[in-house]
Amino acid sequence: MHELAVFADSVAGCTKCRLAEGRTQVVFGSGHPEADLMFVGEAPGFHEDKQGVPFVGQAGKLLDKLLAGIGLARSDVFVANVLKCRPPGNRDPLPDEIQACEGHLWKQIELIQPKVVATLGNFATKLLSGRPLGITRVHGQEQETMLGGNRVLLYPLYHPAAALYTPRMLEVLENDFRRLPELLGRALEPEPVPEPVFHTPAEAAVQLGLF
Repeated sequence: MHELAVFADSVAGCTKCRLAEGRTQVVFGSGHPEADLMFVGEAPGFHEDKQGVPFVGQAGKLLDKLLAGIGLARSDVFVANVLKCRPPGNRDPLPDEIQACEGHLWKQIELIQPKVVATLGNFATKLLSGRPLGITRVHGQEQETMLGGNRVLLYPLYHPAAALYTPRMLEVLENDFRRLPELLGRALEPEPVPEPVFHTPAEAAVQLGLF
């Protein structure tokens, strides 16, 4: 918790890309500093830039509703974005901006150590999966991977903003969300310890401490 707070303070003054010139503040992320479930979106919008908190507009309200539907609150999870500063006019992130900012996200994942990382939309999904496939192709399809030095389940989802005015997409997002408790349960299960293999009775006795 302390390390994450210290890191947030260091990121608050970031000037690694042009977005620093027009922001109100860095939107680091918010939520539980040791969350098992982490959401990664695209970039802050107008309201996020003013308040310094991710997902506080209409998309944020939908995210809260989706979380409540599976028995969770914003305080149970951690929410961040690929970019920590708002692009002008809410345009798409540019490749050099992602490159300049992605180190902050990797460090967040390393410190929080989530078990499941749910990517919201194309930019987060492509960055964290390392694959060029769009969200339409891969939503709802979890994959085990290494992020920030930790083994996680990566779970791509539609961005809530895309589902606000599209009933069919909202239905898909709701269905994909319902699988999160199952994925969390699977990710939190301890890895099985392999049974020891003994080639001779004498070896077994030594290994088991019989003599």
